[in-house]
Parts: sequence; structure tokens; C-alpha cells
Amino acid sequence: MAGIRWPLVARRIHKWLALLVGLQVVLWTITGFYMVAVHIDIIHGDHLVRAAAPATYKLADLSPPAALLAEHPGAREIRLQRLLDRPVWRVDTAQEAILHDAASGQRLPPLSPEEVKRIARAIYAGSANIVSTRLLTTAPLEMQTRKPPFWQVEFAGWNRPTLYISATTGELLARRHLLWRIFDFAWMMHIMDYEERSDVNNPLLRIATWSAVAMAVSGAWLLLWSFPKGRRKRVA
Repeated sequence: MAGIRWPLVARRIHKWLALLVGLQVVLWTITGFYMVAVHIDIIHGDHLVRAAAPATYKLADLSPPAALLAEHPGAREIRLQRLLDRPVWRVDTAQEAILHDAASGQRLPPLSPEEVKRIARAIYAGSANIVSTRLLTTAPLEMQTRKPPFWQVEFAGWNRPTLYISATTGELLARRHLLWRIFDFAWMMHIMDYEERSDVNNPLLRIATWSAVAMAVSGAWLLLWSFPKGRRKRVA
């Protein structure tokens, strides 16, 4: 092993590792900076929706939930909630969520586009106009974790604020906007999961991480070796 020129070996390892993972290290830096520079509440879109005003109802004026159990014997949960300006019973079964008018007990039909627009306007905190309303049966990339169908309501604005609303219950499922989409892309590049964008322990990330560690170690060794004092001691 005496004939091995270790500084040359370390220099070559450092050079090739820098060529292979240097770009990814730059991407880690840029994407990491974006993710810490933009406040997480902004990314979540908390500023896009207004808090719902509390509502009170007289139970004596509502249909008894026991009647709904007879109609839906497999119901897992029945709870009272509000849809626009009226109370509704929400019945959760193993297959779906069903809404009944809380006053009459009648099952409600699917939401119409106009009802969805009213719900979206009531939720949205801004004053921009709605530019599109679509019922989606296939989830877009930014809603891969949600099962369709649901409504996509997009408002005018530079950041393309978009609300996703349940097609059966009218509840807000998610809010998306340009800064969120940039964050999602940055997260994908940061964790190197280019399909699901969720696996923070994928093989590609592990390889890149250990390669970056080896690059840093070899670079540190070369730095220490380059000091004149170290060379003089070796010659002596």
C-alpha cells in the first residue's frame, strides 16, 4: 500500500463525486431555502379561507337521527353540520357520506354547480371572481391523496387560488395556490421522489446523501493535507 498516492485518490474521488452529486447538493440548498423562507401557514393556504361562523340549532326542530339509522342500518356515524345556511345530518357509511336535510329528514341530491359556487364564495376569504368550476372524477397530481369525485373551484389571481370541495358533503377538502405548487415541486426535488413525492427514505435519496457525505469527507481530507505544516511533518 506504500505506493498508493492517497492525495491523488482522494482528489479523484472528490472530483467525480462532485460531478455526480454536485447539482443535487445545489438543488438541496435552493429548495431547502424556499421551504424555510416561505411560512408554512402561507403554504397551507390558511389565508385563503375565512373561519366559519358558529351556528346553533334547536334540536326540537330537527328530524330525529334515529330515523336515519333505520334507513342506513350500516351507518358508522351520524353528525349534525351545516351546508350553506341550513342544518343537515351527515351519515357516514362504509361506502360514502350521505346528507339529509335536518329539518325534513329527506336525502339531499348531489350538489349542483351553483351550490358549489355559493359554498366556495362563502369559504374564500378574498374578493376575486370564480374563473372555473369543474367536477373531477380523476384526481390531479396536487390531489393524489384524495379520492374523487370532488369539485375544483379556481379563483382569479396571480397565485391561482383553488379550492377543492367534496361532491357529496360540500366540505372543503384542500386549498391550493401557486406558492403551494412551488413548494410541492421543491419538496419533490428535495427528497428525490419524482413519482409519489412522499417517500423520504427512497434508494435514490440514500445514494445521493451518502455520496454527498463521501464528497465532503474527501474534500475535508484534501483541505487538511494541503496545509504546509502537515506536509513538513510528513517529509520529516
